[in-house]
Amino acid sequence: MDDITPLATPSSAPARLPPPPTRTIGIHDKLPPRRQTAGELESLSSAESEDDASTTPATRRSVDLAPDSSHSSRRPPTLPSPLDAPIHVSAHHAMVRSKGPYVVVASQHHFRIHTLPLTGNGASTVSEVDLGDIKKSCVTAMEWASGNGDMLWAGTNQGTLLLIDVARASIADTRSGWHSHSITHIVRHRTTMISLDETGKLVMFEPSSENMGKPRTLRMPDKTQFMGVFGDRIWSSLGTGSQSSAVRVYDVLPSQTSMASKPLLLSPTENIGPVTAGSYLPSRPSTIYLGHEGGYISVWDANDPQCRDVIKVGSSDILCLLGVGTRLWAGGRKGVISAYDVSQTPWLITNQWKAHEELPVLSLTADPFSIDPFGHLSVVSVGRDEKLRFWDGLLGAEWVDKEMLKREADFSTFRKLKVLICTWNVDAAKPEQLSGNIDDAGFLENLLRSVDRPDIICFGFQEMIDLENRRLTAKTVLLGRTKKKAGDHVSEKVSRSYKQWYDRLVFAVRLAMPPDDPYTVVHTENLVGLFTCIFVRNSERKAGSLNDERITTVKRGMGGRFGNKGAIVARFVVDDTSICFINCHLAAGQSHKRQRNNDLAAILEEKSVFPESSPADEALAYVGGGDGSMILDHEICFLNGDLNYRIDQRRDAVIHAIENHDLASLLAQDQLLKEMHSNPAFRLRSFREAPITFAPTYKYDRHSTEYDSSEKKRIPAWCDRILYQTRAEGRVVPLHYQRYEPKVSDHRPVSAGYEVVVKQISHERRSAVKKEVGEARAYEELKLFSEAKNLYRTLGIM
Repeated sequence: MDDITPLATPSSAPARLPPPPTRTIGIHDKLPPRRQTAGELESLSSAESEDDASTTPATRRSVDLAPDSSHSSRRPPTLPSPLDAPIHVSAHHAMVRSKGPYVVVASQHHFRIHTLPLTGNGASTVSEVDLGDIKKSCVTAMEWASGNGDMLWAGTNQGTLLLIDVARASIADTRSGWHSHSITHIVRHRTTMISLDETGKLVMFEPSSENMGKPRTLRMPDKTQFMGVFGDRIWSSLGTGSQSSAVRVYDVLPSQTSMASKPLLLSPTENIGPVTAGSYLPSRPSTIYLGHEGGYISVWDANDPQCRDVIKVGSSDILCLLGVGTRLWAGGRKGVISAYDVSQTPWLITNQWKAHEELPVLSLTADPFSIDPFGHLSVVSVGRDEKLRFWDGLLGAEWVDKEMLKREADFSTFRKLKVLICTWNVDAAKPEQLSGNIDDAGFLENLLRSVDRPDIICFGFQEMIDLENRRLTAKTVLLGRTKKKAGDHVSEKVSRSYKQWYDRLVFAVRLAMPPDDPYTVVHTENLVGLFTCIFVRNSERKAGSLNDERITTVKRGMGGRFGNKGAIVARFVVDDTSICFINCHLAAGQSHKRQRNNDLAAILEEKSVFPESSPADEALAYVGGGDGSMILDHEICFLNGDLNYRIDQRRDAVIHAIENHDLASLLAQDQLLKEMHSNPAFRLRSFREAPITFAPTYKYDRHSTEYDSSEKKRIPAWCDRILYQTRAEGRVVPLHYQRYEPKVSDHRPVSAGYEVVVKQISHERRSAVKKEVGEARAYEELKLFSEAKNLYRTLGIM
């Protein structure tokens, strides 16, 4: 073995290595790009790695396909009695099938048959069917038999097939031998019943009205978790846990005497998660929609099976899909049901509501047999919260809302207001420091004169105190919990910084505005560095047009327990238009985009930010089926603050672009704009921002025009932003969007002026219009019901 040369090791390397290669650069040759420092590489790589972790190729290629949620309604499409009856469903073992007045709940070894009354006056009756002699069996799958009868097929964990006579509450037939393992699926294709067990054995029956018929068999992969019949084909996938989104398509044409054993093996156009659900729209059966883990929906051609699109609709797994009417319904892990209008690109989220209390939506089924007895096309959802819910499958309330919005001019009068908003991270500067030069001394006057006599002035400041001063911050946290005295806008116990700025703003407004047209502070609040102060012209208050004034805070620092990050949320109703102002300070850091996104989601989706509006008339000021308790219930929202979104570029490239007035290249790399454009789960996608024509506002050396020259050399960014959202197009028109040059902070302040249209409703005229719209809806539903029944008959469902 002495002749074997050992592998090279560090210790065996020669002591002297040859010098590295060199190159000669001529006098006029172009210099190679500068090598990035370790700090720059770390900063960029951390930001990019975070982006890559949350963005897949499917997300990037489906940028323009992400659904538009800007006009979705969160009002649950509930149905009247008796389709609001509470029916308990076991969380882990129960299955549900609904048909006309019957709701069958299978749990373990028995069936409960609920017979709903045909009017809202009666009570439902309950019958039970026990599996009896079928020992140690529990129900694992079920589906209605073909035709208009009341026969239900069921499968058990022992492989037994049952035929249940629902009307008589009895077992009409049993069949053993075709399956020897647990039956996982039973589906119907026209008159053919199809059962599948956990070993992949598929059995097809052509039943008559009296027995289970003669079957055919097919072998599929073990542990097939998803199976659906679309058109004349079976679509299946191994589903969750398989780490594959591959789809197998089997031809099951009724005219065939034998079934092809080799399926088409297809994959989506993108690398996405396993298939979890599937459906199609009855009006468009040639298009198949498959739900996937990770919030994706793949779109397929049913006639020539191939994937056409992959769309990222959210961050939660799609657990169930249902095509009903002209909408595709999807249920997720957080109890939310979303309804998508898929007739246009991008899709529209028309409805999105909490259906099952933060717990998964397990199933969605449509019941066309409910049309005749109840006058509704009902959709049944079952959740892990052990509740069964009935929903209006045609989303009639949404149709009425849209028609009422179209006819708003028939019962409303409109007028214009001017709104001025300023956002500034003051970096713990004191108001007396605004005197060093003309930019400092003239800041507030220039700001207040940027809009001629604004009706509403909103100041949203951040870092009013030094957040690095732990003693002062702790004092503000503790004393901020003390309730303010009535009429005392700023408690004397709170740090003097708030009081000093409050007094300075009041003085500045009084000085800048005409003495015959004074302003009053209607809202002021602070939250560990955040400070909001809102002025309204006295003429607006005297006219009695200002109502429902509220202000509150949402904490985000340290998981919501500490207020060094968060928001102050203020609102009021002008005439019959609700306006909300959100002043935010989000997570800092070049690479902390995900934390900022989470902060925004928590703020905008905070439950019960404000009390619900109790009078019915007040609710007319709110939109999207809301009652004013959540931020996005308001017709007009303004969001400002130190949002801390950065520019994904090297510092030297950013500085070079700023010096050359090349803002376009920087805006293309602005994190906020990129998230609004490409992230379907981003909560500000429905907001708008006036064009940015000014240089980045962060981070400056104090009392200087130079960007950060400290050791950290932070990359300049547009951290300070003002955005807006309105339900009706044209109700908010930007007047200006600009920055100012006081140098007392490391941020530059930004202001935005808007012309806002508010409405006043004539309730008498509105009632008359709503009656007309209701009559039109009733006529429209008759046509929709007729079309739906014809479609379901054509598809062999009825």
